[in-house]
Order: sequence, then structure tokens, then C-alpha cells
Amino acid sequence: MRLKHFSVAFGLGLFKALGDESRVRILHLLWRNQEMCISDLEQVLDFTQTKTSRQLGYLKNAGLVNFRRLDNWMFYFIKDEYADLLQQQLGYMERDAQLVKDQQVYQTLWSNRELAAYKLQNRHWTGAPRP
Repeated sequence: MRLKHFSVAFGLGLFKALGDESRVRILHLLWRNQEMCISDLEQVLDFTQTKTSRQLGYLKNAGLVNFRRLDNWMFYFIKDEYADLLQQQLGYMERDAQLVKDQQVYQTLWSNRELAAYKLQNRHWTGAPRP
């Protein structure tokens, strides 16, 4: 199903969702990779579990993403009816350096699961934002 019309209220929610860099980065990864679990998003984006869950919750409440449960894992994906709309929006940002880097990190982690485990074990949370 494709989106043909939407209300002003939905439009406001959409623009608010796209108004935050963290959510745009999450949406871009979901768009490029069809679906991802929270732990993969955490590692790629170097976010805490709390921040990742909060941003995914915002996107879910805005109606842009949904999830499927597989055992203890939750896999998030962009809803089909909004895929075309988000593809147009995210396509304009496709060459952004941060989005390109995020996708490269994901591909590296996906191809080398040992690297992902190493990064997770050696991540130290200091509470301070990273440059």
C-alpha cells in the first residue's frame, strides 16, 4: 500500500521526526538495510540502548516504523506505505558524509561479527558526548 494523501497532523509528525539527526540516521539505516535490531543500531550509531529505544519509540509513535519480534529480538523496519515518501526524502541526503559513514560501519560490522563483539566489549561510557 502506498501513501497518497495525509493529514496536516501526520505531516507535522513526519517533519518533526525528520527534524532530528538521530532519527534521520536511524531511518536512513532502516531504509538502506530493510530492517535492523536495536543492538545493531546501537553499535553502528554509537548510541546508548536508552537513546536508541527512545528514538525508535518516537518514530514508531509517528507511524513511520514498525517492528517484528523474533524470540527476544525486535527488528524495526519502515512501514510499506511510507517507504516511497521516505525514499524521496532520504535520497536527497544519500551522499551526506555521516550517513555514508553509518552505512559503511554497518557493512563492516555485518561482514565481521567478531569486530562487532570486540567493539561492544571495549565501549566505555563516560557520559560525555563524543566529538
